[in-house]
Amino acid sequence: MATASKKTLLPAEPAEPAASVAEVVAAPAATLTELQGQLCAAAEKGLAETRSAYAKAKVAAEEAADALETSYAAARAGVVAINAKALESLTANVEANFDFVKSAFGVGGFADYVALQSEFASARLDAVAGQAKAIGELAQKTALDSLEPIKAQVAKSFKLDL
Repeated sequence: MATASKKTLLPAEPAEPAASVAEVVAAPAATLTELQGQLCAAAEKGLAETRSAYAKAKVAAEEAADALETSYAAARAGVVAINAKALESLTANVEANFDFVKSAFGVGGFADYVALQSEFASARLDAVAGQAKAIGELAQKTALDSLEPIKAQVAKSFKLDL
């Protein structure tokens, strides 16, 4: 295996020696002081930026939590209203059925019973359709009221115009 000869490159002109030992010792100290100052300034700047980012994140998290609480409260109120409406509808339907049964015992013949049954069925279909519409409207209102705080918070967070 052949070994390459090592060449040393010498500068064209020899370096000039420092004027004094004090200058040699002072120069690195000044550079070290500058370096420490720069590092300190960078660390302080980073800390300030971190604190600012933390404060923004904390505010955003608190606003998001408030939006979720508002959304939950709206959903809870909506569900209570839907349940009350459903119970009201159930009560009305049960009372209508009892009234029909009472009326059915008072009919004179089969033809009267068929007419009463037809009238009852028609009235109940109309009533159930109205009840379903009312409950559907409540459900839609609940969904919109529940989503509005979250939608507003997302728009605010991302600075969207929704």
